Amino acid sequence: MNMQNITAGALPQDSQTRIEIYPDGSAVGNPGPGGYGAIILRRTAAGDIVKQMERGGRDLNTTNIRMEMTAACVALESLGKVTDEPITVFSDANIVPNGMNDWLPGWKAKGWMTASKKPVKNRDLWERLEAAAAGRNVTFTWLRGHNGNPFNEAADTRAYREARGAEAALARERGY
Repeated sequence: MNMQNITAGALPQDSQTRIEIYPDGSAVGNPGPGGYGAIILRRTAAGDIVKQMERGGRDLNTTNIRMEMTAACVALESLGKVTDEPITVFSDANIVPNGMNDWLPGWKAKGWMTASKKPVKNRDLWERLEAAAAGRNVTFTWLRGHNGNPFNEAADTRAYREARGAEAALARERGY
């Protein structure tokens, strides 16, 4: 199997491929400095990886959930033009698939309020994630974290590294 690591640009599509996304988020202190990582794979119908991308970033004041959601947003946004290619987002944070699969329509119908009549947390990211998924053939699925999936582990490692980088940047900013 010939696997390429692509760090920029969109993944080319053919009719026999599917995309897998593994987002992860991390925060030091939660809230605190945080980071995200996402592994994006394109597989053939036979399951061979033909392309791989990795994305990551950081924020000086955030939560692990915000970073998990940001990772999913960035990954979907990095795919380029909208196609009907099957995409599965494997999140180890239940809130992402639950929110996208079950809760989003109710929140919108209630003016972005929860069942307990409180404002939905992270509305900006739910709207961004919905927009990034719009028109695409996306399935959001829960994946048990730290269970040996190499792509989930790679996303976790990138998120942790980014969070530690944000922590160091914050310390420099504060003169530590």
